[in-house]
Amino acid sequence: MRVIAGLVCAAWCCAIPARAHHSFAAEFDIKKPVKLEGTVTKMEWINPHAWIHIDVKGPDGKISSWMVEGGTPNILLRRGFTKQSLEKGTVVIVEGYQAKNGENRANGSNITFADGKRLFLGGSNPNEQPQ
Repeated sequence: MRVIAGLVCAAWCCAIPARAHHSFAAEFDIKKPVKLEGTVTKMEWINPHAWIHIDVKGPDGKISSWMVEGGTPNILLRRGFTKQSLEKGTVVIVEGYQAKNGENRANGSNITFADGKRLFLGGSNPNEQPQ
């Protein structure tokens, strides 16, 4: 019985990372491009996708929080990001594609900083290439 319980537990633990990784089309809509200007509130350097959290002020003045998916931390570092690139309070413009379910989540393609510097986010969307 312990062997079976151990095998079930091991199979479940192995399934968690597999569930976290997905294709672009599974979660994001290529027909819903977004351009978000906002302030970084948090940067998560995690695998398999890094996440940028930004607060975006709408036309009505209301703040909405967005999560933007990027590539892996390794991809971002190779594209020119550093751990200091996206500190809390950094103002950015992010281009990407919104989640299919309409939530404030996006798959990022490019990010532009206040000084005009532009970096490729290394996301999984099919239409973007590094610039």
